[in-house]
Amino acid sequence: MVAIARFLKHLFLPGWWSHRRFPEACMARIEAAIAESERGHHGEICFAVETTLDMASLLRGRLARERALEVFAEQRLWDTEANNGVLIYLLLADRDVEIVADRGVAARVDQAEWQTICQRMESDFRAGAFEAGVLRGIADIDAHLVRLYSRADRDVNELPNRPIRL
Repeated sequence: MVAIARFLKHLFLPGWWSHRRFPEACMARIEAAIAESERGHHGEICFAVETTLDMASLLRGRLARERALEVFAEQRLWDTEANNGVLIYLLLADRDVEIVADRGVAARVDQAEWQTICQRMESDFRAGAFEAGVLRGIADIDAHLVRLYSRADRDVNELPNRPIRL
């Protein structure tokens, strides 16, 4: 029964829904928060939001985690010198947040900590606080990256800060 409800939600949720939850002004504030965060450390944060999965993915029972891993690879977030890219992926239809960290970060932050951040963001989303949830997630990830990657004088922004709408 849950699979049918999920399928129908993905089938009938319009593609423009992400624009309603994350209008351009909101996306600009998220971009600014990422840029501000990255001024304090040598990590790279990316936020991607997707409204629904395609029908083939749904029929295969694909989960948000699998799609997040695919987006991580497609966006080449693994392609940083220090392997310090972190993706925040939101699948709106499921209100499911996944965090994928490159091996340089993942080896030093326990998966349970990423899961805690995801759960807090999902709680904000259930309350309708989409922008606040993303900004909280960025701040939580920032705390880990500041601890792991102190700001280098010649730090280069290796990945765009602009959120991605899939």
